[in-house]
Amino acid sequence: MSRPTHAMLLAAGLGTRMRPLTDRTAKPLLPLAGRPLIDHALDRLAAAGVSDVVVNAHWHADLVGAHLRARTGPPRTVLRHETSLLDTGGAVGAALAEGLLGTAPFFVVNGDSFWLDGPAPALARMAAAFAPDRMDALLLVHRTCHVSGDFVPGDFAIDREGRLRRRGEREIVPYIYAGVQLLAPGLLTAADSARFSMNQAWDRAIEAGRIAALVHDGLWFHLTRPADLVEAETSLRDRALGVTR
Repeated sequence: MSRPTHAMLLAAGLGTRMRPLTDRTAKPLLPLAGRPLIDHALDRLAAAGVSDVVVNAHWHADLVGAHLRARTGPPRTVLRHETSLLDTGGAVGAALAEGLLGTAPFFVVNGDSFWLDGPAPALARMAAAFAPDRMDALLLVHRTCHVSGDFVPGDFAIDREGRLRRRGEREIVPYIYAGVQLLAPGLLTAADSARFSMNQAWDRAIEAGRIAALVHDGLWFHLTRPADLVEAETSLRDRALGVTR
């Protein structure tokens, strides 16, 4: 398929597990490697050919809006202020309903996602792998064995054809969602309410056999708590200096 030109960046969460760092700012505005997380994500999208990005905001939405206005260069951004949280699926559904995401497949990126590409850029790999005739969603996933920090039981298993299934009760599966997805607009037309989780749309796609995964072949950082940011900074510094541990 052709490269997506639209994307949504999810930046409305409360960032409760990242407190006290998020007491006075939004989590996507926290710095890593000298720049706010949101800028890393927007730069990745611009490099992938995305021209227009919708950014939703709720917690410290004024700071998110001010930061977007101060940015220079692509992509163009539209701030969508959520006076009440719509959850992930509701936020994307609202932007679609307002015509902000176009009519072709588009990226959705978590505002706190931070990754380093492997041999080829992850977003370009996703665009090349997306097959609209048999997919409504393509998720970027990462191997749980490469996730540092607390024990991670994983989110998904993948069959030989790249289709996903959920982790069963008391099961450990090898892949965790990496916070990046490529969606067909029609995936969210069956939404039952204004506020809903993207998990509901994924479950419909899983049942219909129209969801797939692409395994990230670079580095990905699980940024949940303040200690995760410290660990990521150390890892990036060591990588730049050629230090191995």
